[in-house]
Amino acid sequence: MISARVGTGIAPGDLFRYAVTIMKNKDDINDSDIVLEEGTKAGAAPVDDSSDLDDSVVAEEGAATAIKKLRDRLKQAETDKQEYLTGWQRAKADLVNARKRDEEERKEFMKFANERLIEDLVPVLESFDMAIGNTDAWEKADKNWRIGVEYIYSQLKKALSDNGLEEIIPVAGEIFDHSRHEAASYEMVKDPAQDHVIIGVVQKGYSLNGKVLKVPKVKVGEFAQPKDL
Repeated sequence: MISARVGTGIAPGDLFRYAVTIMKNKDDINDSDIVLEEGTKAGAAPVDDSSDLDDSVVAEEGAATAIKKLRDRLKQAETDKQEYLTGWQRAKADLVNARKRDEEERKEFMKFANERLIEDLVPVLESFDMAIGNTDAWEKADKNWRIGVEYIYSQLKKALSDNGLEEIIPVAGEIFDHSRHEAASYEMVKDPAQDHVIIGVVQKGYSLNGKVLKVPKVKVGEFAQPKDL
């Protein structure tokens, strides 16, 4: 039996000597007597040493593909995260703005509701003013009764003041203004400096949160030339 090495490590000289030996004894040697390295007989299918190399190449290519896919998925995840974050921030801002609008609308509604109520209570205040302003009749009333009425009046004024109601009381000597005053009467004056000037207040006015509800009623001086008197 002749043993021969085959594979990538065989030298050309050895291969030639093996071939000569086989040719000289070919009549006495069967193919089954030639034993190759690793116990493989002649005539058997040659061992394909490239299979391991192919497997490693395939493995490397597969790993590279898997890494690329993971990177693509990571990049897509980052994009999706940014989109979700942007959407969430926009939704949060919309919610905050909506709450602010609702709060402003609620305040405006409450202000409007209070305005209507306070407007209805202004005549009540004026009635108190007229009753207390009639000094002769007021002094004749029972003292304890007067004290009770004055206390109720002060409570009402404070409640309305706390809700933004303010009195408008012009000052004598102030220039009369049609947009801010109502002329209850005109009185002749001798001093030209008092012409078209407020010389008295007939009824005070009221404003609510800066808005005039009722202008004050005043007496206005009117100067006349001597020839007109």
